[in-house]
Amino acid sequence: MSDLRIALIAEGPTDRILIEAALSAIIPTPFVLTLIQPEQTLDQVGGIGGGWGGVCEWCHRSVLRGKGVLEDDPTLLYDLFIVHLDADVAGMRYSDCRPPKDAVAQDNQWGQLPCALPCPSPQDSVTPLRTVLLSWLGNIAPGQRTIICIPSKAVESWLAAAVLPVGAPLLNNIECNLNMENGLKILSKDLRIKKGRTEYLKHARTVQQQWERVRELCVQAEIFHHDVVSAFQNLAANQP
Repeated sequence: MSDLRIALIAEGPTDRILIEAALSAIIPTPFVLTLIQPEQTLDQVGGIGGGWGGVCEWCHRSVLRGKGVLEDDPTLLYDLFIVHLDADVAGMRYSDCRPPKDAVAQDNQWGQLPCALPCPSPQDSVTPLRTVLLSWLGNIAPGQRTIICIPSKAVESWLAAAVLPVGAPLLNNIECNLNMENGLKILSKDLRIKKGRTEYLKHARTVQQQWERVRELCVQAEIFHHDVVSAFQNLAANQP
């Protein structure tokens, strides 16, 4: 049996490292995770680019191709799809994109940004942000093989939950911390993690091994876990 093919639409390549580590703890079979957004060549020539604006633009272009349901797109030959967005996007505005997307958002009836609510509970911002993300995909319910991944407030919360010792201050209200990336960067030298491919790869195995702890500390990790399991089971049930 060939390896499971998983497509990832994400804000950036470091997100891919941590999401792949989580998937390694969840999925019981070999898989290949392909980051299809941001795509390096497009970024280099001034195409879609990265960040949440890149995710928004990629989803919009998918709808323009007439394939808001990703698994119905014949050009995307993957078994599962993951669309990632950090929950801090709930505090953003379409005018924050470059170029601004205010007019496009209005013309296409996208969900309202900002949509952030006080945290806790993190879910109060994640729920409307999920609706916003689905509006970028044409307000079509995701298929059974599409997983929406929204860590709160960023995927770095999963990293912190996996690597920091019990009692570390950054673990307090971990899914409400808008400055987790900076918080990890200014820790003492033995705990410090600076955002970047090398540093994140160094800790990816710990995220995989400590995934149960991540699920305990981060509700959005638990939701992601459940959704991946459900999509994997649906895929297995429908294979000939």
